[in-house]
Amino acid sequence: MLELFASAFVTLFVVIDPPGCAPIFAGLVSEASPRRQQRVAIRAAAVAFLILLLFALFGEPLLAALHIELDAFRIAGGIMLFVIAMEMVFERRTQRREERAEKVRAAHEIDHEIEGVAIFPMAMPMLAGPGAIASVMLFMAQAQGLAASLAVLAALSAVMAVTLVALLAATPLMRVFGRQVESVITRLLGVLLAALAVQFVIDGVRGSFGS
Repeated sequence: MLELFASAFVTLFVVIDPPGCAPIFAGLVSEASPRRQQRVAIRAAAVAFLILLLFALFGEPLLAALHIELDAFRIAGGIMLFVIAMEMVFERRTQRREERAEKVRAAHEIDHEIEGVAIFPMAMPMLAGPGAIASVMLFMAQAQGLAASLAVLAALSAVMAVTLVALLAATPLMRVFGRQVESVITRLLGVLLAALAVQFVIDGVRGSFGS
């Protein structure tokens, strides 16, 4: 169970990427008061957690209803995660997030609804994006028994707790570390995610065509 917890934690941490989301969040709420920033951070993390929890609990029945085999989903999820990993390594993901954040920031400068940032783009698609949804569904599908399922859910809860801390500390952390450290961390996480994505594809191919 500890191995499953560690694997799920690392994968979800890499996919959700709290170090990469923190500076984007800091930019989105830079005009708000510290108390308002905390409220937005808590709401974003809570909404993202609920979205991922729903997919974790009901994702496999949804696949069954759509007549999609688990191994096919493993292959598709692995390919998706590999694309995300390449974007992280070459910093395309960060650039796209910043462009999305800039558009949202411009819109909210007009209507002054900073709280809306918690739902879009922070909760979804930045935190509970396709990669995170695919990952949590894959781990829940391969979890055998209640203890294994609880281990995956514990990993999800731990990652979201770390994400909340990163969002709450986003503004002071950006002052201390700056963009260069965030860039290095994102690239290292991207390499790790690429290896995990390849393993998902290998497992899916083995399950489909036999080991």
